Amino acid sequence: MRDSSFLAEQNAKAIWHPMAHPGNMRSHPPRVIMKGEGVTITDLEGRTVLDAVGGLWNVNLGYSSEPVKKAIADQLALLPYYSGFKGTSTGPAIELSHALCRFFEPEGMARVFFTSGGSDSVETALRLARQYWKVRGQHDRTKFISLKRGYHGTHFGGASVNGNATFRRNYEPLLPGCYHIPTPHVYRNPFGETDARRLAGLCAAALEDEIVFQGPDTVAAFIMEPVLGAAGVVSPHESFMPLVREICDRHEVLLIADEVITGFGRTGAWSGSRLWNVRPDLMCLAKAITSGYFPLGAALVGGKVAAAMESNQDSFGSIGHGYTYSGHPVGCAAGIAALEETQRLKVHENAAARGCELRAALEELKARHAVVGDVRVQGLMGALEIVSDRGAKTPMAAEGMSRIQAGAYEAGVMVRISGCNVILSPPLVIDAGDVRKIAEAVDAGLRVAGRE
Repeated sequence: MRDSSFLAEQNAKAIWHPMAHPGNMRSHPPRVIMKGEGVTITDLEGRTVLDAVGGLWNVNLGYSSEPVKKAIADQLALLPYYSGFKGTSTGPAIELSHALCRFFEPEGMARVFFTSGGSDSVETALRLARQYWKVRGQHDRTKFISLKRGYHGTHFGGASVNGNATFRRNYEPLLPGCYHIPTPHVYRNPFGETDARRLAGLCAAALEDEIVFQGPDTVAAFIMEPVLGAAGVVSPHESFMPLVREICDRHEVLLIADEVITGFGRTGAWSGSRLWNVRPDLMCLAKAITSGYFPLGAALVGGKVAAAMESNQDSFGSIGHGYTYSGHPVGCAAGIAALEETQRLKVHENAAARGCELRAALEELKARHAVVGDVRVQGLMGALEIVSDRGAKTPMAAEGMSRIQAGAYEAGVMVRISGCNVILSPPLVIDAGDVRKIAEAVDAGLRVAGRE
């Protein structure tokens, strides 16, 4: 690798970063992360901090999972790549698909289609949903409904069902036939409703109204994150997803659970769907499927959809979709090891316990700092919504949010800023001391913002 002076000089010169303005990156180069160990990362200047971002929601096992690293090295030595297209498969792909179906059996999952990441998985689920209805002879079922504020990746299909204009405006027109309903977000919703259960009922009613308005025989699927991540950790009332399932069943609409973030224990349950006791028709997975050690994703297919596709006798059942790296043997080997470690360590239990501690610590910060408008935590998904006026709920300006992030980093913790939210998604192997350190660092960042 080039020396540190070269990296510092060339930082943000030849690379465009996701979710950033390239001009801003050139004038304000990002931090260069050089090393990860345990739950910490070390930057180009040699500063080591606790990673409360968990990579990007995905490094559930931390940076020192030797079983995953060994699985990658062993598979590279044996077979670094072979195609998973028609006619060939690999041992790791077969083994991981079997393991995933067993792991997600409570959600009703029966088949696996491997992808290269979360956006691919969403795209695959959307395409399979449309294909399912063609197999069933209902060719008009092409529309999708989703939640405002929801995030489903950056491909054209995923961006089309995204509920945030930030990820849509610059690329419109997008996929036609995509519609959005209000999110059961107690802090900000169009109904002015502060009771979570009543709000869940209102949003569920909006879904049914939209399905009926569009015509149920034209709607392919409703897609949702069981807990919304990029929106600022919006955890609906426990009644919401079951209500959605009932409505989808009543109108024969497929339910797609985007579990790219919520899969593998982050919510305190093994999946967001299991947290709410719901069996979706399709699930989207990525991120923690390898704990971030290798790019891999999967779309999981429920029994009803699988049976229809596999019993089909014409060309509509043929899957004309896939990626060069679908079922990559090294990625699948990493996935097998990561799943074994994820279960062995019972990370969902630690996420639930540490999440309770994190919620209590963040509520204390809210009581101490007037700029904290709301605190939201589900497992080890956490967010503080920062406002310049608590009464008016005026979002904190970007400059103030940057100061909070810088102050927390100076205090030894990396946090993520999304709009006016401080996002916390640390590895699921953190301990109580790590939770305290995160809270202390966020406190320091808030103090910096409060002095301005």
